[in-house]
Amino acid sequence: MHINGWRLVVCRLAGIIDAFRFNLLSVGPMILPEIHEFLGCRTPDGWIQAALADQETLLIDHKNCEFKAASTALSLIAKYHSHVDLINMMSRLAREELVHHEQVMRLMKRRKIELRQLSAGRYASGLRKVVRSHEPVKLVDTLVVGAFIEARSCERFEALVPHLDEELGKFYFGLLKSEARHFQGYLKLAYQYGDAKDIAQVIDRVRAAEQELIETPDVEFRFHSGIPAAA
Repeated sequence: MHINGWRLVVCRLAGIIDAFRFNLLSVGPMILPEIHEFLGCRTPDGWIQAALADQETLLIDHKNCEFKAASTALSLIAKYHSHVDLINMMSRLAREELVHHEQVMRLMKRRKIELRQLSAGRYASGLRKVVRSHEPVKLVDTLVVGAFIEARSCERFEALVPHLDEELGKFYFGLLKSEARHFQGYLKLAYQYGDAKDIAQVIDRVRAAEQELIETPDVEFRFHSGIPAAA
């Protein structure tokens, strides 16, 4: 899809989210068809049940993901220091992700959840394996991977919201719009710095890898993990 098409996608996403804003807990699973179309699969029920059963690990790893997202944005700024549009977008994204990090920390404090070390899951490293090693396509692949991570985060928030308590449900619902915006931003930059025909192939390649990571058994439960091995 051309970048103008994806810009329209995110505008539609924002409208869908706003339509549900004042009736959060009375709605069923929200319909975000463009995100679902971009991803290769929906989150399996086994992961949702594992997340509901272990919300402490869910929140700790969510906190870690927000910090990693900010760190990734800052590292892209440092590496691609002549790409003005990338710098501007990643600067805004890093600030927003750090705000989310702080918000999760406050929520954990209210719930008396202690910080503890969690090992990194396989998801991000698995996606990085499909990134080509030479420029300029390395940047394009990295941006497409970023778009998939943000899209999956949005889809997982959507999947969880109907099952959560009011406080956590409202918080996760509020993150949908920012994740959709980040998804758009990564994809827009990929089309800006790459060739549309090549990007279509990259999206197909990353989608296949991402779907496998989501749908296959995973020994660790994390925010972006696959089906729990015991499920």
